[in-house]
Amino acid sequence: MILEREDIEHIIPHRPPFLFVDRILEFDEDARRIVGEYQVRGDEWFFAGHFPGQPVMPGVLILEAIAQTAACMILRAPQFADRTPYFARIENARFRRPVRPGDRLVMEVSVVWLKGRVGRTTGQATVNGVVAAEAEFTSVAGDTTV
Repeated sequence: MILEREDIEHIIPHRPPFLFVDRILEFDEDARRIVGEYQVRGDEWFFAGHFPGQPVMPGVLILEAIAQTAACMILRAPQFADRTPYFARIENARFRRPVRPGDRLVMEVSVVWLKGRVGRTTGQATVNGVVAAEAEFTSVAGDTTV
């Protein structure tokens, strides 16, 4: 199942310029694994200062892209629909290679556990099959959005 940006905006509350998932490429029906992508264009707001003359996507935004991909999986479940996802913890974050304009970032996320509105996921972002960043996330599905 492929979801386009319009579909993604119906699932998660993030919006440009803070939406870092363009498409969902794979989604397991049992909601345990998801794969998304983000095309790093180069005209994003953060490149103006990070870094002039040598643009690199900030590592925290790569982690955000992974987390938004996870949110696309979790918030599709009826019990979490229209909730706001929040970080509770980020652990074991590793940054392996820079992400630059023109790169296609592919985020793969798996659910470790889900109890009530709290869940644990593990994810990685790759460029051309090479890991750019990885981390483990504990998140909570907050109150329903207005």
